[in-house]
Amino acid sequence: MVRWWLLAILLAATPALALEDGDLSLTVTAEVPGGATPYPREMVLLRIRGTYRAQIALEELRQPSLPHFGWTQLGRDHWSRVTIQGQEARGFERTVAVFPQGPGRFVIDPFVHRLTIVDGGERRVVEVRSAPLPLQVAAWQGPGGPDAPEPWWLAAQGLTVTDQWEPEPEGLRLGEPARRTVTLEASGLTADALPPRPVLRTRGVLTFAGPVERQTRITPAGPVARVTYRWDVRPGVPEPITLSAISIPWFDTRARVMREAEIPARIIGGRAAKPADEAPPPPASPWRALVAGVVAFGLGLGAWGSSRRRAAPAARALRALARAARRRDAAAFHAAVTEAARRDPGLAAAWRADPGTASRLSALDAALFGAGGAPAPDLVGLARDLARTRPPVAAPAGLAPLDGKHLDGKHPAQA
Repeated sequence: MVRWWLLAILLAATPALALEDGDLSLTVTAEVPGGATPYPREMVLLRIRGTYRAQIALEELRQPSLPHFGWTQLGRDHWSRVTIQGQEARGFERTVAVFPQGPGRFVIDPFVHRLTIVDGGERRVVEVRSAPLPLQVAAWQGPGGPDAPEPWWLAAQGLTVTDQWEPEPEGLRLGEPARRTVTLEASGLTADALPPRPVLRTRGVLTFAGPVERQTRITPAGPVARVTYRWDVRPGVPEPITLSAISIPWFDTRARVMREAEIPARIIGGRAAKPADEAPPPPASPWRALVAGVVAFGLGLGAWGSSRRRAAPAARALRALARAARRRDAAAFHAAVTEAARRDPGLAAAWRADPGTASRLSALDAALFGAGGAPAPDLVGLARDLARTRPPVAAPAGLAPLDGKHLDGKHPAQA
């Protein structure tokens, strides 16, 4: 307020010349890189420039409604002192980024600069108008484009992709989580024009999507947009799984060509899961070795006396399976089932042969890896039934049925 009073006092003390034609002018020009015809959603810079050979006390720039455009103002208005034909004048500049929403020929209505000037020792209000500005927006020719539902139309002056993991995914054990953060940064557009979060879905990998963050930073050259996607990723099987790359096509508004960015592929997992009940090996000692031998002998006698129990290679995996069932951890349960089947193929064959067990295992697969979000079966009951299953006793390898067939059921002439 004090500044305006001081300006008014200075203007009152300074004699002013009567206004002539050309003393007040306002122009609007449209700028597109390379002077090309823009496509829908591509940034166009409107430069509003005024030149005033007058003493200005107050000013207000009125912008038209721009019904066919999205827009954002790039920074504050800029005032400067300029010299025109040897006379001092005031220069005004504002930059507005507009984004046409469709193809066609449009006319941007005049901008109106309302000025309170001191003319001949008196104040009066004048309105300086720009000329209407025609703007042609071209229709996209070729596949995709602004009107196609897929892929997402992205017109930018530049695009970068950053992919960060914590920890690195290749070293994950079964069931261990990692946080993936992907950041897209593009110049020449606002954050709402960046694509939605892509879908990360690969069989054997569990992904949980986090919130999406969008930001727009205003610069003199145009807006710079950033979007951040986050996922929690966890391997659901002990084998390494490749999480596929994701392609992001975009139109380079400077070079006027289509380009392609990529969220890179990564290997998930690869290290075997460490069983929870596995203790680290004790340091070497003769006494420890003696005690361990006695204990092992006693355990061997106990195992011999209870040979009907499941002392098979899958016993440890079955214990892990029971623990996962008590915790209601479907991913760990599935991993334990996979490990038990790997260690004891006969037991896995018995599970598949039982229709009730096989159907519940299929339901577990659908709950973990299916697209419909099916509910998981009763893990405690399923663990109990899996542990009670006994694999069939295989016939000795040297004996063959008397009908002249091999053990696989084929006649020697068919083998």
